[in-house]
Amino acid sequence: MGSYDDDTLPLQPPVRLPSEAELAAAVRTAPLAAEPLGDGGEIPADGADVLEAWFKRLGDEEGLLLEVVRRFLSPEPPEGDVPELLTGLGLVREAKPHALTPLGLWAGRRIIAETTGQHIPITGSLADADAATLLHGLRSYPEPERAEELAGWLSGRDPDEAAAAIAAVLPEVSPLSRAVGVELLASDLGEAGRRSLDALIGEPRVGAVVAARLGRDDRLPSADEIAWVLVDMASTLLEFGGETDEVIESVAKGMEPEDQASTIAILAFGDHPWTERVLRVFIDHHPDERVSAAARKALRRLHGLADVRG
Repeated sequence: MGSYDDDTLPLQPPVRLPSEAELAAAVRTAPLAAEPLGDGGEIPADGADVLEAWFKRLGDEEGLLLEVVRRFLSPEPPEGDVPELLTGLGLVREAKPHALTPLGLWAGRRIIAETTGQHIPITGSLADADAATLLHGLRSYPEPERAEELAGWLSGRDPDEAAAAIAAVLPEVSPLSRAVGVELLASDLGEAGRRSLDALIGEPRVGAVVAARLGRDDRLPSADEIAWVLVDMASTLLEFGGETDEVIESVAKGMEPEDQASTIAILAFGDHPWTERVLRVFIDHHPDERVSAAARKALRRLHGLADVRG
């Protein structure tokens, strides 16, 4: 299961891609296929070798790679003339709108993975995944794609065992993966999912997060869980690529700066793995110096506590 640099690129939705054999066939029919592939203009015989040779050719054109990524990340195909090389290599459709072809999507996804470490999911690829990988992959899925992917994962699985598998990994996955898991158990997995959540409620930390997300007032966080829950909630937005003011408001909740500073001071004691990232948002982006100063002090305390814990 891959990871990514959260400060580089917000999470991207999944892409639909044909099979590797179909992509290789598209390479073979591209107008400039013979020129960049193989020695003497010969196209490799294997399907995987075709794609590797074609991608290696793309790597010789840095400007081409940047244009592919720009088009991949753009919600609409850019207007204007399309460089001939983009259509010649099968990256962009010749007919308007000049959207990326499946080959272009495949290339854009791979370039982003190699440059940022973010592995954008492919629709339908999570059916055989374990529960942790499923939740990691579903973080950027909108509806109805998420329902479709979940249905594929549930196919052939016992509902009780599927719900138990998701519940079992909630304490160890990332904050956004955990939020996705709670939502799946509460809304998509029926009675089996709700029973699994009930069993988690009493657990330290993760139980407090589950209760907070479900709005259950029968399970309030203990004093030493409050910081963990606050950081987990803020980290969910941070992981998704939310705006810094959204991250700040998830902790501040409309409080005056003095009260925000008091709340920030306790975050260092929660021992949440994302605490430093959340504090740095307050240090770098909070408009009130009192709050950013409290965040700097909390970060120093966090480092000190880490040294004590070893």
